[in-house]
Amino acid sequence: MEEVLDVYMLPEDPDCPLVCMDEASKQLVGETRTPLPARPDDSAHEDYEYVRNGVANLFMFFAPLCGWRHVTVTERRTRLDWAYAVRDLVDVHFPEATKIRLVSDNLNTHDPGSLYEAFPPEEARRILDRLELHHTPKHGSWLNMAEIELSVLGRQCLDRRMPDHATLAREVVAWEAPRNSAAAAMDWRFTTADARIKLKHLYPVTTLLAHDQATAPADLDQCDTQVA
Repeated sequence: MEEVLDVYMLPEDPDCPLVCMDEASKQLVGETRTPLPARPDDSAHEDYEYVRNGVANLFMFFAPLCGWRHVTVTERRTRLDWAYAVRDLVDVHFPEATKIRLVSDNLNTHDPGSLYEAFPPEEARRILDRLELHHTPKHGSWLNMAEIELSVLGRQCLDRRMPDHATLAREVVAWEAPRNSAAAAMDWRFTTADARIKLKHLYPVTTLLAHDQATAPADLDQCDTQVA
């Protein structure tokens, strides 16, 4: 946890940008009857019946310091899908960056092995050398700023029926473009110092041996310390 928080506190560096990555799924739903558009003094109407057209996956890449985001729509969420999305991040979106600080959760597909499954060893190594991987702890995905940006996407774009992948991809691009033009960034204020206070119960309790008690600080009795 502290590793991710410390990365968030680093100043913006164009040669080593911070990018947060997360993923989400979207149920594709088609209409059985043509919806009625809104009219004066009357809202739009759609039938409660619908047709399931499968599920799409969305990879969110979000650079909070420069206010950039990109969403890739895929049919699945496999190791290969993640590897191809990360290659685009390196070669297409940040080709000039020396190193990309990539923060993601600790899903088993978010590791170097996925690159080696998707590409020859030389290509996988080339991509990996451009990345500095950081993972949020188990049950700590809320530390990932891309998760917050996915929430914004869900409220502003995905809160309606999408019949197919093409429509979903088109709507996502339409949402993404104005936010990038406005450079909508994120002001993250939760620091390591805050975590040591507010999440104190998550830290292990320090145990001192009896002969170390004499050398312990005078204010040790004010800390959460157990003496063996």
